[in-house]
Amino acid sequence: MREIEMAYDVAGDGPAVVLLHGYPFNRSMWREQVKALSADYKVVAPDLRGHGETEATKNATMYEMARDVAALLDKLNIERASFCGLSMGGYVTFSFYSLFSSRVQSLILADTRPQSDAEETRRVRHEQAQKISEEGMKAVAESLLQKVLTPETLRERPEIVSRVREMIQGTKPEGAVAALRGMAERKDHSYLLERILAPSLVIVGSHDQITPPEVAEKMRRDIPGSRLEIIENAGHLSNIENPNQFNNAVKKFLDAQRWR
Repeated sequence: MREIEMAYDVAGDGPAVVLLHGYPFNRSMWREQVKALSADYKVVAPDLRGHGETEATKNATMYEMARDVAALLDKLNIERASFCGLSMGGYVTFSFYSLFSSRVQSLILADTRPQSDAEETRRVRHEQAQKISEEGMKAVAESLLQKVLTPETLRERPEIVSRVREMIQGTKPEGAVAALRGMAERKDHSYLLERILAPSLVIVGSHDQITPPEVAEKMRRDIPGSRLEIIENAGHLSNIENPNQFNNAVKKFLDAQRWR
């Protein structure tokens, strides 16, 4: 797979923190986190392959996305970093750790899971990819909003709904299709959990329908020395629905690594 030019933002100085967004979003989903963390850290937020302003390719496995991130860190002369991956960004983070564990200072695994897709989930992803190929991103936007946001947010916070809808509809269809197929075929990383040596924080929204709190709790049990933060009044996009609690948990965790 050839190297691609990644779009990215860098803000602040200090130890590096890499923020990896979910599907089908882009680096702007980390707006509140970049603002909160860049006072003390060098925050790197890329658009993953096929998302945001980064070019799409026909194939986009989680390993290819992880290698894209490694190439970006090389370009920025960053040898080691802490990684925060949400949803698909978590899958990319697991892939990155399996390939480049020596480059990982610490892990923040948000609203994600280590397992590969069950057969039914895989089938749904391929169906969704076909639908997007034929009809575009608008065809899946509303159903996705129902899955990633809480009913309260959908009902009472139109600015968040608009922001998330805009990200979904702004994703290149070919990028979304490649990512869906890449997620459907991704490797199971459950075996990796007990081997993780990096300090780890698991985060999940209290109302996450896609990766519910029990999935996060099992991850916490399986990763040695890790801890769990449940973000109240948040669904799958816990960093957007409750940024204050999310940011406080991340900052407290990162600060503890820094001053150990």
